[in-house]
Parts: sequence; structure tokens; C-alpha cells
Amino acid sequence: MAAGVVVTETFASPCGDILLGSNDAGLVIADWTHGHHYGDVMKRLSRYLKNPEFVPGHHPVNERAAEELAEYFDGKRKVFDLPVIYYGTEFQKKVWRVLEAVPYATTTTYRELAMRLGIPQSARAVGAAVGLNPFAVIVPCHRVLGTDGSLTGYDGGFAAKKFLLAHEMPERFPLEEELPL
Repeated sequence: MAAGVVVTETFASPCGDILLGSNDAGLVIADWTHGHHYGDVMKRLSRYLKNPEFVPGHHPVNERAAEELAEYFDGKRKVFDLPVIYYGTEFQKKVWRVLEAVPYATTTTYRELAMRLGIPQSARAVGAAVGLNPFAVIVPCHRVLGTDGSLTGYDGGFAAKKFLLAHEMPERFPLEEELPL
């Protein structure tokens, strides 16, 4: 593959389309195509990768990501094992690595993540970094709740967040209605 090329394809999840993008280093994006920060993620990726060419097609890492996402949605996978390549500030990367370790069927808060990072007074900064996570579902920002246990914002939308939490914890987060896509 030519340097600077990111091969993309779309994975149709039960709660919205996810753009998968890989290069020879690994998976560089797996983000909601309808999310409000999609454009920001693409700009950041372009900046860090020096204006890559995004080419629709097939890439082995995208195929593996699609397989693992399908297994997750089929209830057969709880942990992702993908070569994720983080592009962001050092702070964002630290937050995403801590977020990556939040186990399946558990939740955390921005404050708890800040405490794990050793910066308990920085929950808002942690929240901002979580909000820029470019790996929907794979790096589980859907597992982050408000300090009071409430569902907070999610780039894939409130309905998608509730769907993902109900998928992992149906007793705690029952779905009362169909997902409006």
C-alpha cells in the first residue's frame, strides 16, 4: 500500500454505521459516520497522517475489525484484539488507553477515569478526551456515565449508547423501544 493511504469501508452495526480505516500500521479509525465529531476526527487524522488519501476498499485490518465487531454484536466477543493506532495528543492517548481497559458489562465515570490517571481534579479534561475517541465500541466510551450514574453524551447518539449498554447489561439498561435509526 502506498504511504499515506488509509483504506476505508463501512461496518453496518445494529445502532449505526461505523467507518473503519486502516493503513499498514493498523486500525486508525472506527468511528460513527453520523456522529457530531466525525469531521473533527477526520481532520485530526489528516493532520497526524500528513493529509492521507482515503480510499474505499478492503484491508485485512478492516476485515478483522468488522469480524470482531460482528462477534461483539452477536454476543460472542467481550474484548477486542485489534492493532489500534492512536492519533492525538499524549494526554488523549493516555485517556484512551485507560478507557480501553474498562471491562465489558461495567461502567465508569469521567471522575473515576481521572482518578485512574492520577489527576482527580481533571474530570472535565478527561471527558473532553473521551469525547474525541476515534474508536467507537472498540475503545468503550459508551461505558462512561455521569457521576450520578446518568447517561451522558455520546457521539453515536443517546439511542446508540443506550443500545450498547443494554447489549452488555440488559438487566441494568433495558431497552423500552426500538432504536430509531
